[in-house]
Amino acid sequence: MLGPVILAASRSDRMRRLISAAPVTKQVVDRFIPGESVADIVPIIEELTGRGLELTMDVVGEDITTPEQATAARDAYLELVERLKDLGLGERVEMSVKLSMFGQALPGGHELALANVRPVVEAAAAIGTTVTLDAEDHTTLDSMFTIHDELRKDFPQTGCVIQAYLFRTEADARRLAAAGSRVRLVKGAYKEPAEVAYQQKHEIDKAYVRVLRTLMEGEGYPMVGSHDPRLISIAQELARRAGRKPDEYEFQMLYGIRSDEHLRLAAEGHRMRVYTAYGTDWYGYFMRRLAEKPANLRFFLRSMITHD
Repeated sequence: MLGPVILAASRSDRMRRLISAAPVTKQVVDRFIPGESVADIVPIIEELTGRGLELTMDVVGEDITTPEQATAARDAYLELVERLKDLGLGERVEMSVKLSMFGQALPGGHELALANVRPVVEAAAAIGTTVTLDAEDHTTLDSMFTIHDELRKDFPQTGCVIQAYLFRTEADARRLAAAGSRVRLVKGAYKEPAEVAYQQKHEIDKAYVRVLRTLMEGEGYPMVGSHDPRLISIAQELARRAGRKPDEYEFQMLYGIRSDEHLRLAAEGHRMRVYTAYGTDWYGYFMRRLAEKPANLRFFLRSMITHD
């Protein structure tokens, strides 16, 4: 399986230097990360919302080593909020944040991450939108869920992400499937040990369906994060059985992957949100996109081989 190898490479400084230096890399990265700055991304936001899609924006960057970098990450999101306010798109565009980017892994990181993310959540609420806390590796989740619970006291619309491949997720889903909650379910994109996570695709898929059923039958707002046609069909059937209307759940897919499917689902009346990342620190995000799906890796390798 190449996925674990690629995920290991995502943590390698040597591989970062090698891949970043490859001439073809930027044109391939642009498929998944369409800009480095807010100014770059505004045309993308306007184009996608103009086509009936909604967005969640991610300023990429996880390898934070100083409190000053964490503060800069906070400020990058605050800049994004200001631009969304100017565009009048607060209700169509939310934000996704990784707490590692806000200093979670630093000394005193739990308190630091909460202090940095709170102003972003407050600013988002002021323009009519919200923030979803992305899940990272399993060692960070207790801190993430605690911060999520704390933020929801004042901003109950704050969302979080759960990962189907973790053994703990079914219990997390039962706790989170409550009125007012917003939960994005994904398969998972970090290299996790067999002691805490399913390793085989068929096991992960079955876990995804079990967790999704819990969310659909609950009282919260499920966000179906998947590009898998079979899982999308199952999600629609589970929503039908649960008596959910089209505005009582949504699909989420990554920018640059199955774009035609984004438009098809939106045209059928589904809420379809595109996870759109931007920024200069793209390496970790890019490598996980390659690890998630063999077709992404084939696309990258083919581009390197055929590049003039």
